[in-house]
Amino acid sequence: MDRADRARTQLLVVDDDSAMRDFLSESLVDEGYRVDVAAGGRAGVERVRAGGVDLVVTDVKMPDMDGLDMLAEIRAPAGTDNPPHVVVITAFGSIETAKRALKLGAHDYITKPFEIDDLLVAVEKALDERTLRREVARLRKEVARPYRFENIIGKSAPMQDVFALIRRLSGSSANVLITGESGTGKELVARALHFNSPRAKKQFVPVNCAAIPDTLLESELFGYKRGAFTDARNDRQGMFVEADGGTIFLDEIGDLTPQLQAKLLRVLQERELRPLGAARAEKVDVRVLSATNRDLAQRMAEGAFREDLFYRLNVIEVVLPPLRDRAEDVLPLAEHFLTEASSRSVKRIAAFTQPALKVLLAYPWPGNVRELENVVERAVALAEGDQIGPDDLPSQVRERRSSDVLAGALARGLTLAELEREYINRVLQAEGGNKTRAAQRLGLDRKTLYRKLEEYGRVPGEASAPTDNADDRHSDREVSLPEPPRAEATMPIPRIDPGTDDFDD
Repeated sequence: MDRADRARTQLLVVDDDSAMRDFLSESLVDEGYRVDVAAGGRAGVERVRAGGVDLVVTDVKMPDMDGLDMLAEIRAPAGTDNPPHVVVITAFGSIETAKRALKLGAHDYITKPFEIDDLLVAVEKALDERTLRREVARLRKEVARPYRFENIIGKSAPMQDVFALIRRLSGSSANVLITGESGTGKELVARALHFNSPRAKKQFVPVNCAAIPDTLLESELFGYKRGAFTDARNDRQGMFVEADGGTIFLDEIGDLTPQLQAKLLRVLQERELRPLGAARAEKVDVRVLSATNRDLAQRMAEGAFREDLFYRLNVIEVVLPPLRDRAEDVLPLAEHFLTEASSRSVKRIAAFTQPALKVLLAYPWPGNVRELENVVERAVALAEGDQIGPDDLPSQVRERRSSDVLAGALARGLTLAELEREYINRVLQAEGGNKTRAAQRLGLDRKTLYRKLEEYGRVPGEASAPTDNADDRHSDREVSLPEPPRAEATMPIPRIDPGTDDFDD
């Protein structure tokens, strides 16, 4: 702490001995602090309650109210909103007094007789910790601010129903299952549920169950002890322990293996977990929010998801509507993303042109809110003026219209196989040839996408379809699929339900 910071720091010296009181006050003033004095514990309490005191230096033995009673009163929850740190001066050898002072909330104690430098060091450390605590509190407020209910954008009736439900859940610690297509904002809702709950001061720990290999996910969730397996050189706490007292968000919960489903069920039932290699279980207090874009009812019918786990997770369900079903939210969302992207750019883009707004409204947004966010960010990067026009938007957004997609396909006489091939081709092109992202956007796993690529003919230059855990080595190359053979008869064209992962806020 430099001298300028000390000049803004208010100390209070409390001692009934006027000579000691003056000595301490003068020493602290010489160091650059602002100092007030009080001749006893009762006067000290009154000065603290008047506000503005950052730290108290107090003796213990005083006639009207001793220093420990004063400490207990000013550090009590009903005392002040932001109580000052306290350094206690106690008689030499009075260890019991020192212990009691620390238990009551004192930051440090100095035993008599003492050197003034010892007191100055104790004061400096206490003030440094107070500054750190203030910064942590400020950062927590900053982190939570975007997830206040009023900051989630959605004027449509379906979203107003969602807001009403999550507001009713704000005082609850019940487990919640958040469902909806990919890209509808499931993690945003999960964060809002956490930061508006009684657990807001504790950790929010997000886990993408589909992004972590099955062989690692168990140790990531539940932790392990040293020696539990070959590379376990040290103990490691799992994400459930990290979230103790707070919230864990299990995204893509439908992708859990049966083995992990069984272990998660035990954690939810018993509120305890056993790290890998541990001799006994340990208690955890965690609220579980989960999300999926899969149909868990169908997964249960197929035997791929446990029914008992489903009901543990789905105490309350929040269903997020796709963006195509709430068109009135497109423009407010687009303007919000424009403001955000413009603030991160050297450009200052003021608005969309009217033709650009019409294009945004006409597009069906199969990738939901994340796709809209990415389109706006791209437009800000490409815009040459101070407004975004239609030419700044991607070609698939400009050319596609929600009302004529199927009509155009029928007019061209496309078969089901041809329509599927064309749609997969467009998604691959939109994702720059990255098949991992394309599979996510299509709502498929990678194996299914590779199988469809094989059905249409192997992509030129690709030796064979990789396994599910292989790297996507062709992610930077545009992919074009060969035409499938035309069928003799036509079939009704079903709705194809694409998707992307939940967008990050």
